[in-house]
Amino acid sequence: MTQTQIKQRIQSIDILRGLVMVIMLLDHVRERFFLHHQVSDPMDLDTTSAPLFFSRLAAHLCAPVFVFLTGLSAWLYANPINRAPRDPSPFLLKRGLILILLEATLVNFSWFGAYHTLYLQVIWAIGISMIALALVSALPRVAIFTLGVAIVAGHNALSFIEFQPGEWGYSLWTILHDRGYLIEQGLVKIKASYPVLPWIGVILLGYVTGPLFAQNQEPQRRQRRLIQLSFALLALLALLRGGNLYGETLAWQIQADALTTFMDMVNFTKYPPSLDFILLTLGIGFGLMVYFERTQSRLTAILATFGSAPMFFYIAHLYLLLLLYTVFHGLYGANKGQYFGFDHLWQIWLMTAVLAAVLYWPTKAFSHYKHRRRGGWTQYF
Repeated sequence: MTQTQIKQRIQSIDILRGLVMVIMLLDHVRERFFLHHQVSDPMDLDTTSAPLFFSRLAAHLCAPVFVFLTGLSAWLYANPINRAPRDPSPFLLKRGLILILLEATLVNFSWFGAYHTLYLQVIWAIGISMIALALVSALPRVAIFTLGVAIVAGHNALSFIEFQPGEWGYSLWTILHDRGYLIEQGLVKIKASYPVLPWIGVILLGYVTGPLFAQNQEPQRRQRRLIQLSFALLALLALLRGGNLYGETLAWQIQADALTTFMDMVNFTKYPPSLDFILLTLGIGFGLMVYFERTQSRLTAILATFGSAPMFFYIAHLYLLLLLYTVFHGLYGANKGQYFGFDHLWQIWLMTAVLAAVLYWPTKAFSHYKHRRRGGWTQYF
C-alpha cells in the first residue's frame, strides 16, 4: 500500500467517528434544550413529530458505530504498522477501567452539576465492553466472531428472562440486559441505563473485522467487502423487520400514511439495542466507511479532527452544555415547565452547528498535542 492509501484507510475511521460525535452533539443539545419534548424508547409516534423523530433516529447511529470502531481500533493497536503484533489486553483493561471511572465522576457530574443518581451510560458500556474484549482477545478469530454474532443475534431471544429487585441474579441481569436501578435508596442511587451485553457483541465484531484494515489489505478489496457487508445487513433487516419475524420487541403496523408507516418500521429499541437496531446502524456505518475512504474534502478533514480526540470532545461538549444551560436557565428561568427549553427544533440544529464550530479548535489543538506525545495519559482520550 502507498502512504496515501494507508492515510486514507486510517483517516476514514476517524472521519466516521467524527461524524457520529457531531450527531451525538445534536442529540445532547436536544436533551438539554428540548427535554420538554422528550422521546421514549422506542419513540411514541403519537407524540413525536417527524422532524424530532428523524433527529433522534440519526442519533441511533452513534453508539453502535462508535463501539464497533472501538473494537476495530483495538485490532489496529494489536497489529501496528511495520511492527510486530502485540497483546492488546493490558491496554484494553486499563482503558476500560479508566472509562468506567470517568463515567462515575466527570461524565455524571456534567449532566446534573451534582451527584444524586449515578447513571451508568454509554461510557460505562464501552468500558465494560473493552474489558470483555481484553478477556477474549487471545481466542482464535473464528471463536471471537462466533461469540459476537451469538450475542448480537441472540440477545433478543433472552427478553423473557426477568428478575425482580432483591432476587438472585437481578443485579447481574440488570447490568447485562435489563436497564434499571442497582441501588434505588440511599444517598446516591445507581442506575444501569445502558445494558452492556449487546455492546460486548458489537465490540467483538469490530475486533474481528480489523484484518480488513490491515496494512497489506488492498483498498478495493476492503471496500468491496464493506459494501457487501452493508447490503447483507440491510437485506437481513428488511427480511426480519418486513415480516415482523425477529429482532425487535414491538411489531410495526400500517399507519395512516406512508411516512408514519415508515417511521413505525424503523422505530427500534435502543435499551438494550435490538438486533434490528444494530443491523440498521452498522449497515449504514459500513457504507459510510467506504464513502469516507474514497472522499477527501474540507468537511471530512474537520470530521477527522473530531474523531481523532473523541473523549476530549465528549467531555468538553458535556461541560459546555452544562454551562450554557445554567446560563440560559439563570437568565430566563424555567420557561418549559420545570425546564428551560427552546421553542423550535431548528434552534437545536442551529446551536449544534455553533457548538461544533466552537469546539473544533480546542479539539484540534488537543489532537495535535496527543499525536506529538505519542503515549502517556493522552492515549486514553
